[in-house]
Amino acid sequence: MKIQSAFKGILAALSLLALYFAVVTLISGWAFALEQFTRFWYFIVSLTLGFGIQIGLYSYLKNAIRRSVPKGAVVASGTTSTVATLSCCAHYLANILPVVGIAGLISFIGQYQIELFWVGLAANIFGIWYITNKIRKFLRA
Repeated sequence: MKIQSAFKGILAALSLLALYFAVVTLISGWAFALEQFTRFWYFIVSLTLGFGIQIGLYSYLKNAIRRSVPKGAVVASGTTSTVATLSCCAHYLANILPVVGIAGLISFIGQYQIELFWVGLAANIFGIWYITNKIRKFLRA
C-alpha cells in the first residue's frame, strides 16, 4: 500500500511538471519555458514535489479507509497546490489573452509571480499537514 501510494505521488509530481512545460511551451515556446524553469526551478520543483507528496498521502489514506471502513466514507483532500501551481503559471497566458480582454488581470498575476509561488508553497505545506493529520486520526481510531 505504501509503495503504491509513493508511486502515485511520484507520477502526480512528474505529471504536474510535464503540464507546466506543456502549457508554457505552447504559449511562449520551448526556449522561454526552459529559461523560466532555470530561473525559478526551486519554486517549481518545490511545488511539484509538494503536490506529489499530497497525492501520495491522499492515496495512502484512501486505500487505508477502503480497507477498514464501509464504502461511502468521504475524506477531504488537501491538494490545493494544483490550483496554486496553475495560478503561478497563469501569467504566461498574457501572450494570448489580450484577444479575450483580460490581459490586465494576467499582467497583475505576472507582476506578483514570486508572491504567488510563496502562496503555492504555503498551500502545499497546509495540504501536507492536513492530510497527515487525517492519516494520524484514522490510524488512532
